[in-house]
This record gives sequence, C-alpha cells and structure tokens, in this order.
Amino acid sequence: MAASFSDPSSGGMAGLLWRQRSLLGAVGILAGGCIAGWVAWQQLGGVLERNADSLLTGETIEVVGIPDWITSDLKWQALRSASLDTPLPLDDPSLERRLARAFDMHPWVAQVVKVETRHPAAATVTIRCRVPVAMVRVQGGLLAIDAEATVLPSADFTPEAAAEYPLITGITTSPRGPEGSPWGDRTVAAGAALTAAIGPEWQKLGLTECRAIPAGDANGGVWWELLGVDDLVIVFGRAPGEEQPGDASAATKIARLAALADRHQAGLPLTDTDLTKPTG
Repeated sequence: MAASFSDPSSGGMAGLLWRQRSLLGAVGILAGGCIAGWVAWQQLGGVLERNADSLLTGETIEVVGIPDWITSDLKWQALRSASLDTPLPLDDPSLERRLARAFDMHPWVAQVVKVETRHPAAATVTIRCRVPVAMVRVQGGLLAIDAEATVLPSADFTPEAAAEYPLITGITTSPRGPEGSPWGDRTVAAGAALTAAIGPEWQKLGLTECRAIPAGDANGGVWWELLGVDDLVIVFGRAPGEEQPGDASAATKIARLAALADRHQAGLPLTDTDLTKPTG
C-alpha cells in the first residue's frame, strides 16, 4: 500500500499542526538570537571599556605653558594640523614623538620641553612659547615678531593688544616664510633685537615707534630712531650687535635711556636726544 502524504498547506489538522510547529521554531530561533546577542554585547562592552582606557583623545591631552597672550586654541590647532585629533592607541611606541612633533610645528611653540603619557589614556605636553616683542608695519597691517624676528600668528592680537607693543616702521620687505619662520630680513632682525633690549624703558619713556632710517655716518647701514609722545625723537643709532668701530656700545645707550626714563618718571620733561653723541 502506498504511503499517504499530508500537504502542510492543506486545511486539515496536519496542516494546522505544521504551521504551529513552524511558528514556535521561528520564535525559538529569534529568542536564541537575542540571548546570544546580549551575551556577546556583555562581553564586547567590557572589551570596549578596556579599550577606551587605552585610546588617547584630545580631551585627555593637557598642554602646559600656554601664556595669556595666545588667544587661539593652540592645542587643537596643533593636533588637527598633524591629524592627531582622532583616538590614538596608547601603546603606539611613536606616540610621544608624534605629539612632540605636532606641537613643535605650531608657530607659537619655541620648544617642546617634554611629553608624558600615562594609563588610563592621558598625556601632558609641556611647551615653551615665543614671546612677542614688537609689531612690524607692513602694507595692509601689522605683523607680530619675537626677539629673533620670528613671525608670530598676528590673528591672536586685537588692535588694542597690538598697540601695547613697540611699532617697527621703515621696513620694505615681507616675511619669506609662514608664521613660525624667521622674517628673513637683517633690518627686521635688528629692530627686534633693539626693542627687546630696550625692554621696560619703552613704556616708561612713552615711546610708540622704532623707525629704521639711513645711517647718519659714512659707514652706511641702518640707524634707528625712537619716537614718542609730543613728537619726541631719540636717535639710538645702530641696533645691538650692529655697532661699528667708534660707536657707543648698546649697553651705554640703554643706560642713558634708563636715566632718561627715571627723569621722566620724576616729572621732568623729555627733550630730543641723540644717543650716538657723547654727553656734554
């Protein structure tokens, strides 16, 4: 006798049982999948949490040594420029070197003193920043420089902040490189050295401008005039390091400036002075 076969799609009792059995099987598979997923997530979550302790992010990087005159976000600028603004593996043997390189390339940074990383993922970058000493007037505005005539990010200075620094004028060149590079002009370097050497006497004398002029003797080169309020003119002569035989030393001229500053602070009037000539 031939065996009979019941079609599950038929409307009989056998078909109903088949459909129920299939539904229960599907529910069982779904429940099993959910349980397996939950177990896997519990295990993976622990791994991810442990990995978070080993991934350095910008938020966990501390930068020490940023002075008040820098108003931009130096840390994130340095990290973004070096493509280090994404999570970084703490166990990367080159991590500290890469961080040091990133900050060393920033135009405000004169030196990366040290980089320290630690677990859980964190880092401290200690830097020494450049110090502005003057603004150089160029076509279209002012550019900040330090004592070595390194061009600084002038966008960090408001007009009010820029006005607090000596103004170097008489410059006809533009910087040869980007911010963070030397200007590349001997006259600008001399002006930077001079304003740095004058230091606090600048404000005590009410000086506003340091102007390059043709030298007033047969040796040629550049002299400097210091201009102040009420049309005050002090002829300084050559900048420190630029002296010619027979010139008064920079130290002597700075001492005379200090004496003038003391007189001015005492309420005595200032008169035009030529520091290249001996006192009478």
